[in-house]
Amino acid sequence: MFYFDPLYLVFALPAMILGLWAQARVRGSFKKYSGVPTGTGINGAQTARKMLDANGLQHVAVERVGGFLSDHYDPRGKVLRLSADVYGGANLAAVGVAAHEAGHALQDKTSYAALRFRSAMVPAVQIGSWLGPLIFFAGLFLSTAFGESIAWFGLFIFGLTALFSIVTLPVEFNASNRAKEQLVSLAILTPQEVQGVNKVLGAAALTYVAAAIQAIVTMLYYASILLRRD
Repeated sequence: MFYFDPLYLVFALPAMILGLWAQARVRGSFKKYSGVPTGTGINGAQTARKMLDANGLQHVAVERVGGFLSDHYDPRGKVLRLSADVYGGANLAAVGVAAHEAGHALQDKTSYAALRFRSAMVPAVQIGSWLGPLIFFAGLFLSTAFGESIAWFGLFIFGLTALFSIVTLPVEFNASNRAKEQLVSLAILTPQEVQGVNKVLGAAALTYVAAAIQAIVTMLYYASILLRRD
């Protein structure tokens, strides 16, 4: 018989609230600084292109994609994809996001260890994020020592998701630092304008922190279920 475990709220609710707050901060910051035009009139696509070319990455393409803040760098295809608002936006928010994604391309060029490790984890995480919980609960239904071992194995597989979220943090923080440095050194923005970019990227960083906390808390909750069993 299924029942609601009140302890779940103790673990999950704070992390869920943090995640929602972080998402609201991102949307609010992006909206605010989308209204602040760049002094030179440069847009997101031009910013990315300038950063890439200045760092010997002329072979990396810059493409427009659909969606809101769906921006990402594809290390396999060597393509930097920017959402419409970022691609053509000549404002601090758009330029900041574009520069951040270009920062990932710079990481790729220098074989940044955390990025390499995260990329190598992607296949395992894609499987573990859904297979881990299935194995975990399947083990719970088996009221035997063998079933408990299966549950712990499922938890281990799901734990890869938490590890991925943790490894993502230095990758994202480093990309933002590279972006802000390049924006000033290439005279794309003034130091004063970069302060606005810092607000946007700082808000975005909170979403990664929230995701890591949510993954860790979920794993701890699953572990508590096993530890509370007779």
